[in-house]
Amino acid sequence: MCTYALYTLPFWLEVLRNKMDISDILFLLLFLFPHFYALELDDCPASMCGNTGFPIRFPFGLQGYQPKNCSYPGFDLTCNTQGITVLRLPNSGEFFVRAIDYVTQEIQLYDPSSCLPKRLLSLNLSGSPFVAAFYQNYTFLSCPASFTESKFTPIDCLSNSTTSVLATPSISLANSMSKVCKIIATMPVPVSGIVESEDGFSTDFDSDLSLTWYEPGCTPCEGEGGICGFETNTSQVLGCFYNSKGRSGDGFQVFRIICVSIAVPALTMAIGIACFACIKDRSGISPGRTAQRNPTAVAAEPEQQSTIVMNGLDQTTIESYQKLVLGESRRLPGPNDTTCTICLSEYLTKDTVRCIPECKHCFHAECVDEWLRLNSTCPVCRNSPSPAHVNSDGV
Repeated sequence: MCTYALYTLPFWLEVLRNKMDISDILFLLLFLFPHFYALELDDCPASMCGNTGFPIRFPFGLQGYQPKNCSYPGFDLTCNTQGITVLRLPNSGEFFVRAIDYVTQEIQLYDPSSCLPKRLLSLNLSGSPFVAAFYQNYTFLSCPASFTESKFTPIDCLSNSTTSVLATPSISLANSMSKVCKIIATMPVPVSGIVESEDGFSTDFDSDLSLTWYEPGCTPCEGEGGICGFETNTSQVLGCFYNSKGRSGDGFQVFRIICVSIAVPALTMAIGIACFACIKDRSGISPGRTAQRNPTAVAAEPEQQSTIVMNGLDQTTIESYQKLVLGESRRLPGPNDTTCTICLSEYLTKDTVRCIPECKHCFHAECVDEWLRLNSTCPVCRNSPSPAHVNSDGV
């Protein structure tokens, strides 16, 4: 907050030099400042993919939705088009995330193609911060379907009409069948809860892949009801916070309160000075010449004030501007990027935006509607659409 106040000082000096419209100043005070203040107080909020039912927060980070400094290296997650949380292991590809337990530091994964045994045969966790929570040696065998039919239950997703694939934790059982079956591999399988049939073979590997991590070690903090995270935006030192407002311990929270108590009055004073300068400039008088004001100037003042009040657009005209709802691609027409230049927030799927005619600059509908009620020009290029263009768009 203190940093924000320092950055705004040159801005208000520029306001005094250029004599910004009072309507612009009021808009910044009532709209933009609360927005920046909210971002400062909650700069690492939890996120979620679709309706998955579990929050995504430190040490994990959701790419495109949370800042990089809100997650630990190697814990990046993404959302696919179906709203499913995805984890990509550097040497084993993508897995879907079933759940995350922040207290026990466990993540449950499953295969997008519903064939976890196939993924286990080539699983390589190197290059990632994750390790298996449980290992058990299994021997995989490929047998003729005629041999296993009615005798054993094969792993369905690895078997076909001519070949059956079996898995057993018993080396002796696997060796006894080696004359008929081919041993594919004997390896530690990182899967918990594998169910074996009475004949000693695993009937399936339907259980999720359970992985854990040791760094960062947040179990003590999370177990006490805290939230683990970096102490500051630029620090790699872990802290434990007992509120939902991000990285702010008790001492740092006091510091923030002090900053706010100083910055807000200072900002209010700067706005007051800017407003006074604007009003003084419009009236064309100085404090020492108040008694010499002529009747013409007095008579002209109400008309000038009327001009200030009527500077914006009426609601009918605003509603005539193009309005659209963003899809999954969040693609906008015209010369626009992925961020609303009024509220500085990134566009999200299903956000409603409104576009200015002619220049085609687009913004969140609620943002630009508030702006246009006070101004008749585009917030970016300051151009005003011609009456003919407005009327044609409104038809």
